[in-house]
Amino acid sequence: MNWDQVEGNWKELKGKVRANWAKITDSDFDLIGGKKDQLIGRLQKHYGYQKEKAERDVDQFVSSIDTLEKKVKH
Repeated sequence: MNWDQVEGNWKELKGKVRANWAKITDSDFDLIGGKKDQLIGRLQKHYGYQKEKAERDVDQFVSSIDTLEKKVKH
């Protein structure tokens, strides 16, 4: 899954994002609106992550979605 797919499925993926990062608020979700840079910024704000760590965690999250989808299909 690439970020365009995440952005296109943002409403469906909010629950997975919330499960991964519980400090993200409803108003944050409205602000993020599926934008990767906004999610990275919210992680920096709420978790004190450096930008590189936030980017790495978001990329790992997207990869984990791919892994889950592959397991469901098999």
